[in-house]
Amino acid sequence: MSKQHKKETVGHLLRRYLFISIGVVITAVALDLFLIPNSVIDGGIIGIALILNFISGVPFGILILILNLPFLFFGYKHIGKNFFFSSSYSIALLAIVEFPLKNLGPFVTDSLLATVFGGLLLGAGVGTIIRNGGALDGTEILGILLTKKIPYSVGEFVMFFNLFIFGWAGFVLGPEKAMYSIITYYIASKAIDIVIQGLDETKAVFIISDEYDELKEAIRLRLGRSTTMLHGRGGYTDNEKDVIYVVVTRLEISKLKQITTDVDPNAFLTIMNTHETHGATFKSPIH
Repeated sequence: MSKQHKKETVGHLLRRYLFISIGVVITAVALDLFLIPNSVIDGGIIGIALILNFISGVPFGILILILNLPFLFFGYKHIGKNFFFSSSYSIALLAIVEFPLKNLGPFVTDSLLATVFGGLLLGAGVGTIIRNGGALDGTEILGILLTKKIPYSVGEFVMFFNLFIFGWAGFVLGPEKAMYSIITYYIASKAIDIVIQGLDETKAVFIISDEYDELKEAIRLRLGRSTTMLHGRGGYTDNEKDVIYVVVTRLEISKLKQITTDVDPNAFLTIMNTHETHGATFKSPIH
């Protein structure tokens, strides 16, 4: 009998919306105290809303709410109601928080400082929102829908979309501000990745060795990491082989290579990046 999916607890729901709220406040600070006063924009729907704000004077919060409405509708249909409610809350709260902040004036007036620190704050805020199930930008939703009908990936669509926005920004704000905006977009995207994936970069390692018993014991004793044994078969020789799978931090890679070489100089290693690792046993190596 299959297990029933548990509903989200009230405590977890409140915690999730608390972090979404914190993310919205950080985003609003980045926009209203760093980017907007210095005529620097971001990509996506946020970028379009910022350009329209410069042209028309309509509050940014109202513009991003209006521009995201169709994407929220499609998100509800294709991604789910949790995403819809979390994103609707994020966008509505941004419109509210943005209103008093825009009257405070710029925190910095140097365009480079505004670009760097505004981008970092924007990425931190948007990343926090995304990590907790919400969104402020419908660009990727549009990409998911359109790429079913056009021969491009979501990433390629987002890139082309942003090239159009930054080109438009070059005409509206001037080429210098458009170039600052591209830097902001890059910094914000990297900050989003860090917030979503975390700073603890880990590596997944597959080791093929005839000395697998001795090697897995050496990894346990010398590195303090548990291993998983996978059963495989050689594609060329058709011989059955056991494959060692272990996850380590990037600082432990060198030591793992040394252990492997000491036990079996002929072992074959494949090292891959991992975005996220969960589990109490991983966080507590036995050194």
